Amino acid sequence: MSLTRITDRLMFVLLWTSAVLVAVVIAAIILFVGKEGVTTFRTASLASVLLSPRWAPPQSFGILIFFLGSLAVTVLAMVIAVPVGLAGSIFLAKLAPEWMRVLMRPAINLFVGIPSVVYGYVGMTVLVPLARQVSGSVGFGLGVAGIILAVMVLPTITTVSEDAIRSVPTALVEGSLALGATRWETISRVILPAARPGILASIILAFARAFGETTAVQMVVGNAPIFPRNLFEPTSTLTSEIIQEMGQTAPGTTWYFSLFLMAFGLLLTSLVAILVVRYVARRGVAA
Repeated sequence: MSLTRITDRLMFVLLWTSAVLVAVVIAAIILFVGKEGVTTFRTASLASVLLSPRWAPPQSFGILIFFLGSLAVTVLAMVIAVPVGLAGSIFLAKLAPEWMRVLMRPAINLFVGIPSVVYGYVGMTVLVPLARQVSGSVGFGLGVAGIILAVMVLPTITTVSEDAIRSVPTALVEGSLALGATRWETISRVILPAARPGILASIILAFARAFGETTAVQMVVGNAPIFPRNLFEPTSTLTSEIIQEMGQTAPGTTWYFSLFLMAFGLLLTSLVAILVVRYVARRGVAA
């Protein structure tokens, strides 16, 4: 057997083993977290945990308020980030001169490498005092957390959407312009519909990233187990509650297992987001 064939066989075995190892590790994490989380229901009913908004260990373990808090912060972040990120991607892909693209792309990608604790610190030192002055409240709350998350997911929406827009066939764009459509009509009625699968994928990925963010949110959201009535009231999320209480819970207690149940919910949310992205991508290819 030649050296080339031996090398090919070894690389095939190495890559196959790596893929299996990754799958096993992911499955082990999901099974472990899921097993620990489901143990909550040995001492607490399903309704009292998943449907109750009251969190008062060791008497009550309702996690609904944290799910609603995570959802509220994430939705607010997406309301801010999606229009801005989509507008930025259109500008970079179709309107910006080449020299500006060269400058803007590394600048946008730089935001991805900034640690989340830096975002949280900026929020605590800049946005929280500003919110305190504007509203007269404590400053920590839903609004500041939503703004911080919006900034954090902007690079994902912008870069993935830009790639989707730039991948639209040139023939479609030129055909639209040749038929007398303006630049804005071509963008809105030809380019964006054609790039819709990639744009939707960027939004879903950004949603999953925002929903699972921990440190930055924990630093500015206020960490109060209540649902906010306005943007300036504090709340708490699944991730912030886990990081806040995991170190002080005794292993083997319902309190301990309920935190794993929150983590399992976050894992399931991420898995659903990945499946939706793959479905959207396949629909886009089929179309």
